[in-house]
Amino acid sequence: MTGTRTRRWRAAALAVALGASLPSTAFGTSSAVANTSTPGPDEIVTSPNMKHIANVPFQDPLKDGAVGTDIAFTDGHAIVGNYNGFTIYDIRNPKKPKIVANVLCPGAQNDVSVHKNLLFLSVDARRSDDSCNSQPQNDGTKPYWEGIRIFDISDMRNPRYVKSVETKCGSHTHTLVPARSSKHVYIYVSSYAPSPSLSNCQPPHDLISIIKVPVRQPTKAKVVATPVLFPDGGFPGDGWDIDKPGGVPTEGCHDITVYPEKNIAAGACMGDGVLMDITNREKPKVIDRVTDAEHFAFWHSATFSNDASKVVFTDELGGGGAATCNPEIGPELGANGIYQIVGKGKHRKLKFRSFYKIDRTQTDEENCVAHNGMLLPVPGKDIMVQSWYMGGTVVWDFTNARKPKTIGFFDRGPASNPAEAGGTWSSYYYNGYIYSSDLGKGFDVLRIDDKRTDPAKKVRTKVLNAQTQEHYRER
Repeated sequence: MTGTRTRRWRAAALAVALGASLPSTAFGTSSAVANTSTPGPDEIVTSPNMKHIANVPFQDPLKDGAVGTDIAFTDGHAIVGNYNGFTIYDIRNPKKPKIVANVLCPGAQNDVSVHKNLLFLSVDARRSDDSCNSQPQNDGTKPYWEGIRIFDISDMRNPRYVKSVETKCGSHTHTLVPARSSKHVYIYVSSYAPSPSLSNCQPPHDLISIIKVPVRQPTKAKVVATPVLFPDGGFPGDGWDIDKPGGVPTEGCHDITVYPEKNIAAGACMGDGVLMDITNREKPKVIDRVTDAEHFAFWHSATFSNDASKVVFTDELGGGGAATCNPEIGPELGANGIYQIVGKGKHRKLKFRSFYKIDRTQTDEENCVAHNGMLLPVPGKDIMVQSWYMGGTVVWDFTNARKPKTIGFFDRGPASNPAEAGGTWSSYYYNGYIYSSDLGKGFDVLRIDDKRTDPAKKVRTKVLNAQTQEHYRER
């Protein structure tokens, strides 16, 4: 691809190419299989320890052109982003999730997070204005808006739009960061792909935007800092080619995960992986930076281990639109890189330990690569659930950073209807179940029953934002 913002290889581009807009109410048959089996069209297969519990297809007014994205949880409800807006599900009975609200408010990707009664959504698409009735603004030289929208969800059946905050280059993703005081929270905004032709996204763009939100007065939310993380410009890349390692330059960050208890953050920043000290929430400092031009094409996301001694960085080779889970690509590309944090304080360093990639070969018709996931709350262990687009949802263990292993999986075969293709974007664990946002088939509920993961069932959490990690304890 050429151009500027068109180089944002989002899963939506794949969805448009495949026509992912009208998910079916059917979700195939289910069976327990060995890792070597390849499911047939629409067939659901699982490891013996995982079960598919429920599916809720997209519904109007979000159905037409729907693309399911990220998930946040609060008070027994799942809030799922959609390029058309967002959906709130009541999941207090996980076997029968119910739609509480469908809010039409277009703006890719509508990445979500929640704090008390406030819902935050990322808009990484030029819109004619900040309203939910806005239209696409394709000419970047004309006035346009993109950034963060804030909703009040005190009444989940009737979410109320209360504020917008414009940010440079929009907001591809964002991360909620608790402040020292409960009176406000911070939002770290990740964005990228600057161009001289875009009035609010000028190069160089080696920064993140930090929004401070007064919890009781969200209408006063504003950008308070735009720290430059890469004063040297970051990794230079090789021709903006996301289909090969080392091809993408650093021009901002794609995603950031924070571990507030230890005042650190890990940033997946296109061509770089970074470790940051966030003791001063408005002045994050890069402690260490790693690159891997031999294996990583696009540093996409990050997850800390339970004790914050390790970081899992994902590589989104092909941008989510390529079939990379096959023998031709191999086990080290489009995978997770596991890094150990060694040293103390400002001398902490990221040291590579191993790769992890799913061991089930996918067909050439299935886009498959490492994507969004989180830890299961298993004290003393590092067990992660993760989406792999049409590679399905995988539960895997990296407690031993040098020897990661698969515990269980859920997978659908190639979509018989191209309008239902795309696979799972995010898979997260919340109060005993795994919840998956599928680009084409809607909202899935899964369950894993395994002695290695069963301790997680003892943990109950009211609010969960996957990119705002904490130390898991039984409570």
